[in-house]
Amino acid sequence: MVRMTVTLDEELLETAKKVSGARTKRETIELALRELIRRYRKREIAQHAGAIELDLTHEDLHKMREEG
Repeated sequence: MVRMTVTLDEELLETAKKVSGARTKRETIELALRELIRRYRKREIAQHAGAIELDLTHEDLHKMREEG
């Protein structure tokens, strides 16, 4: 765990907190970072579409889609 001081746009942070349903500023920031990483990884995977063969079942794909 890292402790740091950052300067953020308060209105932006409060809006993100409201739309995400997060209870705290920390939770809001961590949620945003997780979402950023998830989107980046998803984009990276999409770039490899058709380039590698995956051994996934229909059920595996459905579970992955439900998870986000």
